[in-house]
Amino acid sequence: MSTIPSKARVVIIGGGISGCSVAYHLAKLGWTDIVLLERKQLTCGTTWHAAGLIGQLRASQNMTRLAKYSADLYVKLEAETGIATGMRQNGSITVALTEERKEEIYRQASLARAFNVDVREISPEEVKNLYPHLNISDVLGAVHLPLDGQCDPANIAMALAKGARQRGAKIIENVKATAVHDRDGRVTGVSWAQGAEMGTIETDHVVNCGGMWGRDLAARSGVTLPLHACEHFYIVTEAIEGLTRLPVLRVPDECAYYKEDAGKMLLGAFEPKAKPWGMEGIREDFCFDQLPEDFEHFEPILEKAVNRMPMLETAGIHTFFNGPESFTPDDRYYLGEAPGLKGYWVAAGYNSIGIVSSGGAGMALAQWMNDGEPPFDLWEVDIRRAQPFQKNRLYLKDRVSETLGLLYADHFPYRQMATSRGVRRSPLHEHLKARGAVFGEVAGWERANWFAREGQEREYRYSWKRQNWFENQKEEHLAVRNGVGLFDMTSFGKIRIEGRDALAFLQRVCANQMDVVPGKIVYTQMLNERGGIESDLTVTRLSDTAFFAVVPGATLQRDLAWMRKQLKADEFAVITDVTAAESVLVLMGPKVRDVISRVSPNDFSNDAFPFGTAQEIEIGMGLARAHRVSYVGELGWELYVSSDQTAHVFEAIEEAGRETGLKLCGLHTLDSCRIEKAFRHFGHDITDEDHVLEAGLGFAVRTDKGDFIGRDAVLRAREEGLKRRLVQFRLKDPEPLLFHNEAVVRDGKIVSIITSGNYGHHLGGAIGMGYVPCEGESEEQVLASSYEIEIAGVRHQAVASLKPMYDPRAERTRF
Repeated sequence: MSTIPSKARVVIIGGGISGCSVAYHLAKLGWTDIVLLERKQLTCGTTWHAAGLIGQLRASQNMTRLAKYSADLYVKLEAETGIATGMRQNGSITVALTEERKEEIYRQASLARAFNVDVREISPEEVKNLYPHLNISDVLGAVHLPLDGQCDPANIAMALAKGARQRGAKIIENVKATAVHDRDGRVTGVSWAQGAEMGTIETDHVVNCGGMWGRDLAARSGVTLPLHACEHFYIVTEAIEGLTRLPVLRVPDECAYYKEDAGKMLLGAFEPKAKPWGMEGIREDFCFDQLPEDFEHFEPILEKAVNRMPMLETAGIHTFFNGPESFTPDDRYYLGEAPGLKGYWVAAGYNSIGIVSSGGAGMALAQWMNDGEPPFDLWEVDIRRAQPFQKNRLYLKDRVSETLGLLYADHFPYRQMATSRGVRRSPLHEHLKARGAVFGEVAGWERANWFAREGQEREYRYSWKRQNWFENQKEEHLAVRNGVGLFDMTSFGKIRIEGRDALAFLQRVCANQMDVVPGKIVYTQMLNERGGIESDLTVTRLSDTAFFAVVPGATLQRDLAWMRKQLKADEFAVITDVTAAESVLVLMGPKVRDVISRVSPNDFSNDAFPFGTAQEIEIGMGLARAHRVSYVGELGWELYVSSDQTAHVFEAIEEAGRETGLKLCGLHTLDSCRIEKAFRHFGHDITDEDHVLEAGLGFAVRTDKGDFIGRDAVLRAREEGLKRRLVQFRLKDPEPLLFHNEAVVRDGKIVSIITSGNYGHHLGGAIGMGYVPCEGESEEQVLASSYEIEIAGVRHQAVASLKPMYDPRAERTRF
């Protein structure tokens, strides 16, 4: 037995491929005193039975960057450690059996080109040449990625472990981490047990790589890590005569993937309704264990597979395998430092892509731990996106029965989850439902996305083309542009910052001037030291010592964590989440004064109530705080109403709006209005990797106010010039649609991707935004080029603009 030290710089809990990768990469960065504790044996949880598919193309640039890094690393590891990783770049093929799937995979191919991933769209006949055993009678199209591949997962984990040991890391098996200790909000140590022996390792950093055990381990430290195990099935045939090396094959329309290995065929499934496992916890002796066979559950997949691959009909089954893997509520893994507990890091919840993800995730997390900030934008896998309620086991069990199947479902735009719904609702939920609302969900909040007409079905009909709510959105959009619309935006995150040092604190973390008179609203960003955008928010000064910040509902936990992390020990400021205390009714459009003056005696004229200010108003028989701001580019007010008065205020506004044609509007319309106005969306158009000046938000930065986080990076960019700019695009052809991730083509060459897109019903075409490299170029030179957007392999001409195409002088919000 390896002696267990009493002190370490970091303790990694879990010896699957994720834990081994974190240990390897920290050791590569020169960290010493690394201890990895594995409760049983390395790889004995999920890693050992993973299929080991290495697909490099992921849904975003940085996830693709991490997957490509993993593939490169696994090729090199063998030479470095002498352990065979089984890494073969034999390529992969995805085939489409429907027109919708063909559109999806062709869109992915355009994305692959934008990310420099080698890709080809191929015909059914070309598929047959590459995969002679395949029935292609109903194949409509396919995509081939020649550098994808497959590997031996357990051996890769062993190679990473050996590489870590060679650099001094201690990897200790058969030792269970029993508790993580903390004091004053930061990690202090880890207790362990080995048989009857027990002890504690003092440490400043813990990494939870506990896989399906990770949630319960995290919960003991008050950390939310929402994941749940599901049963995952595959079969391996007996050896098949004449079976040669083949690419990995995915047939998502039949929920199946195929992998040739040593003359045998592995067939795996991501069935639409999965079987959650381990509700009562995972038994203590679980080690290299399989779950009971359930052939009935797998049979529908096998039936289709025999038709797809006729040779399976006569092949004997060597292994029927069922093993658990952990899934998360949104099918993305968790990485980063847990909000609320410094030094508690997470790398877990890989949703069946743990092998291709772990190399890159381990590298990214190690750099994050080393530098104190992520190496690039990792928001889509950031642990701070998890909502505290999501650790609820009933919620998770219900949700993961769906998320496993979604891996191979059509990834339609606007696709909504069907399970675990209705957890967080606005006080107006039933009111809106009665008026035709069709809801979507973000961060657990039910939000009206669009309103169905009388007699229209209240369900999404998904497509890559115009969906069944397109005309509804158009009516709502034009009502906001020409009349008046009402949105329920209760899901906004709301944060109070108050106390003696509240102003000094906000001056340091915000880039804009925060020392304004009470009642003034400031639009600002919180930056990191690189000038990247950590948060995009408005802050209203309520009094000398109290401020009210409004952030997107999806980023609330991130924003709270960022603020609390920046607060100095000697600063007196209290940061409180008050989201549930108030609802938000957003009244927008040129006729808004007609409506609001019928329900409120207050003066809403420009002189009495200028843009960018907030006042308490009487409304109906209640009170509200009215904020004159706009995310749609029209005159209007956001009304912050105490939750108990929300229904009354809504009814009063609805009654007052009858004569004016007040229209209830959904989130899809909010998004289409904001994109016409080129308002940025956090997580898509702006991230912690995007410099505030490149994002075109320099107007919200005041370098003359004194020091603030990111100021030096802003001054440096002003001096050196910008390397890229965020540009707004409109397609000339009114028919095609933009969602995001389409390729931006400048003068015939792909240069980047669309960061967000929607349809501009007023401007008459699809609108998107995307960054264009422009080092050493003037604005005129950027706009002098010809631009196209590539959608599913087809290029469409686009008009480019650096100013908002709708109301560039922002006159409509101020009249």
